[in-house]
Amino acid sequence: MIAFREINDTEPALAHSPLVRGVEKTFAWIGEHGGIPLTPSKAFKRVFVHWAAAEFDWPGHTEADLFAVNKVLNEPDFAPLMVLHDLMIAMKLGRHYKGEFRLTKTGQALTGHPGRIFGTVVPFFLFRINHASMSRFDDAPILGNWDVFLNVLNVETEDGATGTHLRRVFFGEPETGPLPRYDEVMGQLYIQVLRPLCWAGLLQQERGTASYRFEEAVFMKTPLWRSALVLDTDAQVAPATRH
Repeated sequence: MIAFREINDTEPALAHSPLVRGVEKTFAWIGEHGGIPLTPSKAFKRVFVHWAAAEFDWPGHTEADLFAVNKVLNEPDFAPLMVLHDLMIAMKLGRHYKGEFRLTKTGQALTGHPGRIFGTVVPFFLFRINHASMSRFDDAPILGNWDVFLNVLNVETEDGATGTHLRRVFFGEPETGPLPRYDEVMGQLYIQVLRPLCWAGLLQQERGTASYRFEEAVFMKTPLWRSALVLDTDAQVAPATRH
């Protein structure tokens, strides 16, 4: 079982978590407006989606990123917001009521407590959500063991590691052929493990080249990783050699 340390609400490392920031900003909107207006299909209305795109400042899904490919934003255009909406419903932090998304007592109890939000929402998000469902492949395999992933990443990403390196460490070399092909294993490693950890704020992702691919991205632990996680491999982590 992965152990999380309790995080104080004033911990500066919480700033690295897009997920915590998104929950906090959503709660703040509800505190000011009473609820988030919903479409007939129970998605967040554009007025909130546009506001969230600017306020969340979600890496890879910033306001500029999103409007570069959309003239207007509906909830499905902002993937992290869709995940956040589903997550808050699944955790009973909020509910749909009379055309609005409103906080439950459980959600209200977390308001103003980012450390408690992290300790409550992030373990649920990482360990209880089926991240394979985010794949473009209907039969995407669930890769498996978070204990292994986190303990290996604890060592491998101390100084940063490319997607290619991490794919090789976990699953060996990809198959090669005469023509370039999509590496489904790399894609699933990203969707099910690396991206969720980045969204949680435990890893950060840097694009390696202009022609961005998962393989070329560099993944590195954030200060929140060190503040939050207690892992079996902690003693094996060499001191960082960053300059």
